[in-house]
Amino acid sequence: MDIKKTLLSLPVTPGVYVFFGKNKEVLYVGKASNLKKRVSSYFQKKYHPPRIKALVENIKGVNYLKTPSSAEALIYEAILIKEKKPKYNIELRDDKSYPFLKLTIGERFPGIYVTRRKKKDTSRYFGPYTSAHLLRKAVSLVSGVFGIRTCESLPGKACLKAHLGRCAAPCIGRISEKDYRKLAGDLRFFLNGRKEGLVKRLSARMKRASGRLDYEKAIFLRDKIEALGHMWSGRKGAPPLDKDLWELKNALGLKGLPSRIEAFDISNIHGKEAVGSMVTFLGGRPRNGEYKRFRIKASRGIDDYGMIREVVRRRYSRVLKEKLPFPDLIIIDGGRGHVGVAQDELKKIGMPAVPLIGIAKEHELLYAEACGKPLKIEKNSRALMLIMRIRDEAHRFAISYHKLLRKKKMFGSKKF
Repeated sequence: MDIKKTLLSLPVTPGVYVFFGKNKEVLYVGKASNLKKRVSSYFQKKYHPPRIKALVENIKGVNYLKTPSSAEALIYEAILIKEKKPKYNIELRDDKSYPFLKLTIGERFPGIYVTRRKKKDTSRYFGPYTSAHLLRKAVSLVSGVFGIRTCESLPGKACLKAHLGRCAAPCIGRISEKDYRKLAGDLRFFLNGRKEGLVKRLSARMKRASGRLDYEKAIFLRDKIEALGHMWSGRKGAPPLDKDLWELKNALGLKGLPSRIEAFDISNIHGKEAVGSMVTFLGGRPRNGEYKRFRIKASRGIDDYGMIREVVRRRYSRVLKEKLPFPDLIIIDGGRGHVGVAQDELKKIGMPAVPLIGIAKEHELLYAEACGKPLKIEKNSRALMLIMRIRDEAHRFAISYHKLLRKKKMFGSKKF
């Protein structure tokens, strides 16, 4: 491996780096807030302590894992050190010098905490870790993803984390002891680095929930899988389109990344040959194989609202019946009224709450409520550009189907 070329290609993001020796032996694992700066420093300094000098002389290759934050880098560093047992890593002792994560699995509702004392009790300890400061940030991160409490004792009323959806809130009976302990078990899997096993557990649970029509729980599990996917995907680096999705998430105040977006448009001329279209975008890219066309059947004349109702009803009745994936965001080509009738129709068929927005033509105004004011969003933002791109694709697809029907009618074809 050409180490100089590797150094030039290193990102300036947080992550974990790994030094290899002969035969790909793992020599050292470290974390960094800036991978390029940290790894390059080993090869730029002329004078090193004896241990580091010996390490550098034996390095034959470098690899790295990008993470979304330094706190996550700390977790992955500990997992890799435990798994690989690198020769040049300082042996961390089980004493007061280093912090641990403590999961109190002996309690009815386990909590996750930072501690410097490893006791012989029913709790499960993870670590040791190299930074107490980053470890506290990591606790905040993973407790929010898994819904595990960080309070020392159950408060008896919902705290801010519960209101923000970052705690399962066993203190107010929002979750059963059985289900809460499943969350604690999931966290154990994560801290042990068992990625595939955890995803399989969550996916199986999601399918069972969907099978018994418990859609709220299915969505909760799906969101958790996606949140974990984001944490892990940071190790490989996020593609440019992820920036659009993150900006869209923040602009609309969504709880999770809108990985799956479905958009609708209606096309007709004075109510004749009316059709509807639905396009699907996954990860910011069009998923042509999941595009849908609808020939309007129930609505007559110029009735955009009725047509939106029909298309939304037909699409999501099928989603519920066939247990298809729910979208993270629905986009309607229209304004307040279109948003209102779409939301009303979704409620009628029993569709779980899904974020829905309308984008009005000409001024490109966004609406999330039937009677609300337009959403404030920067005109040249990535978020608005992505919404417009998806809306335009839905419009193009609807127009193409409308033209096809008109052409077939002109030539006497009854097929569509």
